[in-house]
Amino acid sequence: MNEDFLLSNYDYSLPNELIANFPILPKENARLLVYERKKDQISHLYFKDLNSILPQCDIIFNDTKVIKARIYGHKDTGSKIELFINNPFANESFLVQIRGKVKKDQILYFEQNLQAKILQLNNDGTRIVEFFTHQKKLNHQEVFDILDHIGHIPLPPYIKRADENSDSINYQSIFADKKGAVAAPTASLHFSEDMIKQLKKNHNIHTITLHVGAGTFKSVECDNIKDHKMHSEFFQINDETCKIIDSNQALLGVGTTVTRCVEYYSRYKIKEGFCDLFLHPHNKPQRLNYLLTNFHLPKSTLIMLVSAFIGREKTLQIYTQAIKNKYRFYSYGDSMLII
Repeated sequence: MNEDFLLSNYDYSLPNELIANFPILPKENARLLVYERKKDQISHLYFKDLNSILPQCDIIFNDTKVIKARIYGHKDTGSKIELFINNPFANESFLVQIRGKVKKDQILYFEQNLQAKILQLNNDGTRIVEFFTHQKKLNHQEVFDILDHIGHIPLPPYIKRADENSDSINYQSIFADKKGAVAAPTASLHFSEDMIKQLKKNHNIHTITLHVGAGTFKSVECDNIKDHKMHSEFFQINDETCKIIDSNQALLGVGTTVTRCVEYYSRYKIKEGFCDLFLHPHNKPQRLNYLLTNFHLPKSTLIMLVSAFIGREKTLQIYTQAIKNKYRFYSYGDSMLII
């Protein structure tokens, strides 16, 4: 088997102290590892240096907004349950995870008269539910609005603490606009208003919407990564962004979600739907020129996406350097630029 298809070849060891539990503030003071492909050269900078090193290009951000996807409630017996929304689903239903035993057609109760009915029990442990208040079925947006009041920001599973009020600000990008994600497009968390203002002097900025689902944290479990079934996430691309993707303009994708969305559109010319594109060293990006991203979990589709840009061996070499230089990893961690 080709070495690039072996899951074990995307593993690395990370000291626990390098997992970032809180962001660096001011956020542009995060570190930035820059890899220049033509020179095969690594530079260690700070995020606030991005404008000085970035080649001429247009920049694409994800304007999804993280919902307060974790809620606590109870059954009619009084026993407590925890519900975590994974993705909005068809017909105004939701794919969720529930901590606590439930059965089909059972009703769960939450604050503000919110109720969830169990529609389906899936073999992978997820559930499909629909929400009601006062016997009125709620659409996605109505549920999101209630979650703003009773829900909790869904911090990633590797952040071993409860969410705090500050996470409602720090775990949203400054472009966050369209509600629907249960995880932040973390590469964009480093940008301040002032940085965007400076970048706009030399670069045009565009947005796509891809609602990041819980599948982004799911590790690949197949020994051969070709056998992995990629999770899908809802996306929309506006006409202006489609036009720039269809052009010859050099593009920087801010994060893995933007990368998959742009590459999906580039291949299939679909502006709205569900993106399940799996990028890896044998399915390389065809449209994006540059990538800005954080440091990702071992054996994840995200580290495989980075490997699609620069190869598996180079990716692991860079990660080794980042660990040696004590970069902070994952959602609240430092950043990496590939140019």
